[in-house]
Amino acid sequence: MEDQTSFRLPREMLRELGRLAKQRGVPKSYLVREALELYLASPATESPVLTVRDRSAPYIGSVDLTGPGDAESVADRVRRRNWRA
Repeated sequence: MEDQTSFRLPREMLRELGRLAKQRGVPKSYLVREALELYLASPATESPVLTVRDRSAPYIGSVDLTGPGDAESVADRVRRRNWRA
């Protein structure tokens, strides 16, 4: 018996996976296994270790938080969107 695992995919990726599976007439799990086999068989390339500063650099300055209460307002919106109540 094969082992099972579960994972989450972005909605759009899951839609594309479903569309491709239907087009090819195979289960979605088959496509995932096929993609993983190809990925794992390819030579490993070292990805650079990124610091928090490196990852956040593109976003620095994208939101103006200089007004009174702006930082707390943005923090509240982030909390509402990212945390389940």
